[in-house]
This record gives sequence, structure tokens and C-alpha cells, in this order.
Amino acid sequence: MTLRSFARRTVLGALAASALAAASLSAQAQETSIKFQLDWRFEGPSALFLTPAAKGYFKDEKLNVTIDAGNGSGGTVTRVASGTYDMGFADLAALMEFHANNPTVPNKPVAVMMVYNNTPAAVLALKKTGIKTPTDLNGKKLGAPVFDAGRKAWPIFAKANNVGNVAWTAMDPPLRETMLVRGDIDAITGFSFTSLLNLEARGIKSDDVVVMPYPQYGVKLYGNAIIVSESFLKSNPDAVKAFLRAFTKGVKDVIADPKAAIAHVKARDGIINEALELRRLQLALDATVLTPDAKAEGFGNVMGPRLALMASQVADAFATKERINPNAVWNGTLLPPDAERNIFAVKRK
Repeated sequence: MTLRSFARRTVLGALAASALAAASLSAQAQETSIKFQLDWRFEGPSALFLTPAAKGYFKDEKLNVTIDAGNGSGGTVTRVASGTYDMGFADLAALMEFHANNPTVPNKPVAVMMVYNNTPAAVLALKKTGIKTPTDLNGKKLGAPVFDAGRKAWPIFAKANNVGNVAWTAMDPPLRETMLVRGDIDAITGFSFTSLLNLEARGIKSDDVVVMPYPQYGVKLYGNAIIVSESFLKSNPDAVKAFLRAFTKGVKDVIADPKAAIAHVKARDGIINEALELRRLQLALDATVLTPDAKAEGFGNVMGPRLALMASQVADAFATKERINPNAVWNGTLLPPDAERNIFAVKRK
């Protein structure tokens, strides 16, 4: 090979490598990066988000999505508002509270898709205490972390069921079910699919637990929704629409094969108990996602009158600085078409 030929091949090779690198950079530039925070740890329900990520549905929509665990809805709302995260998963009541208590703060998040059409909040007690109905809670000792959704919404539950004169004990989340089992408190509030399994992990049989889900006792609050920061929504509306499309596709897969979905959770947290988290996921689907209310309203959607009632109830129960404007916390214009959101047509395993 002549020196001239060698030089020519070297130049051509360099040009080809540069072209490939440029093409790769161009493809990356076309992707929109989204930092997303969950409301809680990598447990069964997080499969709703981890599945579309693992299956490449976000990538197919030209999105580069990173998903992090959270430590409560309040923290997720605050971090999305601060810009630390672009989007998140949080209790709608926590979002309403943030809006009403921070009226002048810029970049307030907005909910764009309802996932838990019914709040998972519930009161749980042990049957041996004699508590069977809400009225049995009168004069009892209740416990929950101060930021627990059920505790914060307790005034709504109490009013709907004529319950009064209860004494509250606060604790860190890991101690809630332990204190109930020890008899330090008579009942707790918590997410039904979390506290029930936590009690079982402490040796209590499910048949020995009384569960009073808020939605079954006159409290028709919405639960967790996908939220997005105001600035990200304004600058990337198409990316938000793409995220919701990919997410909806993933939800259908989770419903069709929950066991496979738990494998994606296991990939993010190798120490989880797969059987336990599978049951948690199935309980969450039944209690909050695949509910009669969600079917009537359409998965992902909300109804104006119900949203307005919740805004008024939350303002009263949470004693917010200002009244809550339901139109300020909700934007349903980015949802996929109704036909795409028909998760109830999916055959469950």
C-alpha cells in the first residue's frame, strides 16, 4: 500500500467515524430528557412506571426518562416545583395543599393524568379491639405520620361518618404498624395496600384486620396523579404528551401480566420480596386504578364537580392559607385519546 493510499484510507475512516458520531449526537439531541420522581420507594405500584421504562416505550417516544424513588408525595411536589425534577407522581391533595399555601411561588406543578382515581387512604384496626365501623373509632387513639394522606384527610372521613374525640399519635412510617400490633394505638391511617401487607409482615393475619377504605365510607377523593412543573410543561408540551402515551401503554402491560411487571421493580431494587410486591401491586390496581369510578370517568381523567368538591374539602381539612382553585391544579388537555386509555379492555392474568 502506498503512502498516498494509506493516507486516503485514514482520512476516509476518520470522516466516517465523525459522521457516525455526529449522527449519534443528533439522535441524542432529538431526545427530551425527563427527570421523574415517584411518591415512594420501588415497591409493587412503581411497576406502572418502571415497566414502560424497561420496555423502551419512553425511548420509542424519543424521551430519555430517569426514574427515582421518593419519600412522600409532599416531597415530590416540592422537588418538581423547585425544578429538581421535571415530572413526578404525587397525591392530588398534596398538590392542592402546595398551591393554596404557596400562592406566589412560581413554577407550581400541575396534574396532567389521574392514575389512582380513588384515594388508597384507609383506616386499619385489629379485630380484637372490637373496632368494626367508623363510629367505633370515637374516643380511640389513632396513629400515623403527620404527613400521611389519610391522617391529613381525616377531618373529611370524620365528618362523613360522624366520628369525633380521637387522639392522634405521630410516628415515623416504619413504626406505624408496629405500634398498632403492640397496642400502643387503637387504629392507624395509611394506604390500604401498604399497611395491610406491613401488618402481615408483623405476624398479623389479614382476616384479623379491619380495613375501612376512605372511598367506601363517603370520602371520594382522587388519589395520586402524574404531575409536571409549569416551566417544563410550557417548554415541552409534546414531550409530556409522549410521556403519557408511553405510560398508558405500560399500564396495559402491567395489568396484562403483573408478575412480569414486578421483575422490572426487582431490577431496580434487588432486595424486594417479589411475591409480596406482586400482591401489593394487585391490591393497588384493585383499590385505585381498576375501580368503577375510573371506568365511569375514563382512566386518566377527572370529573369537574368531583374535583371542585375535593378542592373545597381539602382546603377545609388541611386549613390552607387560600382556597384551592381546581382549574389551577389540573390540565387534562394532554391526555391520550379515550380509546388509547381504555385499560379496562385489557385481559387480566
